[in-house]
Amino acid sequence: MAFPRQPYSFVRRGDRLSPKRQKAWDEHADEWVLDIPRVMTDTSVDPAYRLDRQAVFGRVAPLVVEVGSGLGEAIVSHAAAHPELDHLAVEVYKPGVADLLMKAAQAGVTNVRVAQANAPEVLEHMLEPGSVHELWVFFPDPWHKTRHHKRRLVSPGFADLAARVLEPGGLWRLATDWQEYAVVMREVLDGADADFENVHPGPVADDEHPDAGWAPRWEGRILTSFERKATEAGRIPRDLTYRRR
Repeated sequence: MAFPRQPYSFVRRGDRLSPKRQKAWDEHADEWVLDIPRVMTDTSVDPAYRLDRQAVFGRVAPLVVEVGSGLGEAIVSHAAAHPELDHLAVEVYKPGVADLLMKAAQAGVTNVRVAQANAPEVLEHMLEPGSVHELWVFFPDPWHKTRHHKRRLVSPGFADLAARVLEPGGLWRLATDWQEYAVVMREVLDGADADFENVHPGPVADDEHPDAGWAPRWEGRILTSFERKATEAGRIPRDLTYRRR
């Protein structure tokens, strides 16, 4: 199935790199950015392609996948703290990928790889069923205008793909700084055909109880520059954690 028939959850920006990012790309992209066969766009995934984890990482270890890794702050930090885990960053923006490569090189981590690709296609085609230990979706674009809600990443269709790749007992960790989107995320996962169990169940927050029903902030998620700016702007990040049944 080709995903261009669905609205993308992202809009491509410029891929021009600064000298530092270009240097990181030139030095590390061949080794750490996956060579994914395409079928249509440069972010598509050939439906026949499967990730060979042994070939890519040199081992088969529990796999953490972050969708929308941004500048790579969270996943590189976690990879450095957990060398026993492998990490796959899914990101479409080349400057963000280049920044991730720079951070990974500076941290000396060897357990991070990057898929520069459309996330739903990665989950449907590239990853084997039950192959993911943890899936992260931190601060996806909220597409807060009503006419753009169809572009939101966290949807029933994406929940089905997440359920496909997560191992039994695997965790899906989410965070957003938009209250309305946080409620939608929870509604989507609570209604995902019983594939997921809320690790921190409780009443959905409302105007009178805005702090009700969320997961505590996960200590494994470092404070990124994006989250810091959101907090400074007065938005309150909300965390959700779901377990694959």
